[in-house]
Amino acid sequence: MNPAVTKQERRWVLIFALVAMLVISLPYFEGFARQGEDWVFTGFVINVDDSNSYIAKMLRGAQGDWLFRTPYTAYPQEGALVLMPYILLGKLTSQPNQHLQMVLIFHIFRFVAGVLMILASYNFIALFIQSITWRRWGTALATLGGGLGWLLVLLGAGDWLGSLPLDFYSPESFGFLSLLTLPHLALGRALLLWGFVAYLAPIAEDQGMVWFDKKAIIAGILWSLLSFMQPMTTLIAGVMVFGFIVGTLRYNTWGGRFRSMPWACWRGYIWRAVLAGIIASPIVLYTVWDFSSDPFLQAWTGQNFLPSPHPLHYLAAYILVLPFAFVGLFKIVPTFPWRGVLPVVWVALVPLMVYSPVNVQRRLAEGVWVMLVVLAVYAIEQWKSRPPKWVWGSVLLSFGTSIFLLAGSLLATWNPSEPLYRPVEEVTALMQLREITEDGDIVLTSVETGNVLPVWTPQRVIIGHGPESIDGPRIYAAVQSFYGSSLTEEQRQDMLDEFGVAYVWWGPHERDIGEWRADGSLNLEMIVDVGEYQVYRVVE
Repeated sequence: MNPAVTKQERRWVLIFALVAMLVISLPYFEGFARQGEDWVFTGFVINVDDSNSYIAKMLRGAQGDWLFRTPYTAYPQEGALVLMPYILLGKLTSQPNQHLQMVLIFHIFRFVAGVLMILASYNFIALFIQSITWRRWGTALATLGGGLGWLLVLLGAGDWLGSLPLDFYSPESFGFLSLLTLPHLALGRALLLWGFVAYLAPIAEDQGMVWFDKKAIIAGILWSLLSFMQPMTTLIAGVMVFGFIVGTLRYNTWGGRFRSMPWACWRGYIWRAVLAGIIASPIVLYTVWDFSSDPFLQAWTGQNFLPSPHPLHYLAAYILVLPFAFVGLFKIVPTFPWRGVLPVVWVALVPLMVYSPVNVQRRLAEGVWVMLVVLAVYAIEQWKSRPPKWVWGSVLLSFGTSIFLLAGSLLATWNPSEPLYRPVEEVTALMQLREITEDGDIVLTSVETGNVLPVWTPQRVIIGHGPESIDGPRIYAAVQSFYGSSLTEEQRQDMLDEFGVAYVWWGPHERDIGEWRADGSLNLEMIVDVGEYQVYRVVE
């Protein structure tokens, strides 16, 4: 049994986590420093369109919503108990300067969640690694490491086999992107790993089932909280627990060792899984039922495609640790006949899961990077002498993509432009619109403006966010036609009536679409006029 994490270790990992998150936050500090008279920083440096949607969810919470209803569609919604952290955090904000408050709270959430993810990674890795030095390196790899995506980009193969390298866009496949951009995923991983730290706590061979198993209750509570962050990850935890139970049975009875199998211990882990599952399952079951019965959520799910790339992309992503992890597969279970089964089962199941017939395949890779790191570092730790330089080379190369992303994010903030920044005139027009419109009114915009508008003002748009804008392809074509020259004024009026549009936005992005002008025969009244940005009320 490995020694417990000491006070000195906890102090080190806390300092490491704080320093890491401060360094990762540098692009955001730079972004705020670079905004001026002409530009307002959105608060984001990567995947801005998706990040904006989280601020829009916070604004809905600030407006009084307790259930998720996206502002990126005009279709009716019942509301759902998903993405709750953002809705709840939004309730901490108010006018004036509400957008700035929401962005700052988002980044406080990101910072705290990132620290917790790093702490949880250390605790989990310490279950398997005895050397404090390698616990530290393992934690750095699990949270800041990546694959060879940076090399593919430098070689001009950024779209190799039809997609970007995984470490540039898949937070589930690694960890750094969650620390940089997605706090609910970072906190979700922390809860996932801490849940397994509790679940894998040793059970004495003569102990068997403990009806009031404290470790099971802790794991269940942690995974129940995980369901608020990312219900899919709770399902992954359940699959891995089942795999662990089957795997421990298979290993401990290998070669006909049924009589020597510690059955009481195995039954104890089964009961622990049942008790934890009873606690964690209600929110997951509710989510499954809601997504299978709510028409809007069904449509959202149908548009939310996250397919896995070509298998060679996963190979490129994990090639730096795979040779060591392969050795670790055969070494870790003899040392840890119970908990050592979990990373082996996890790594074995993920290749099947990420190519299963679901539309969110990439989501199912959650946690596998940590397991690969555990196996790889365990193998390196067993080296009889000091690991050779090429081993250290592989470890250091794993940080290449994170450095690449961090440097690229910093550079992107140096020249203010869309989408990282928004023109001051646009923000002024949005603020004026907010003052004279009702909560939930529908505004017709281009896709680009539609992504931004619900972030600043509590109105809805008919398109602006891929998965959340229902019937996106048809509506995109309709918007292009409206601002273009292919529709008659009567057809435009029919479109406004179909979606219940109350206001029409007319700015640079709308002008870029086509030749339509707001001074046509439509019955429109200009209510906002700020430089290149005008907003018109649809007069009944």
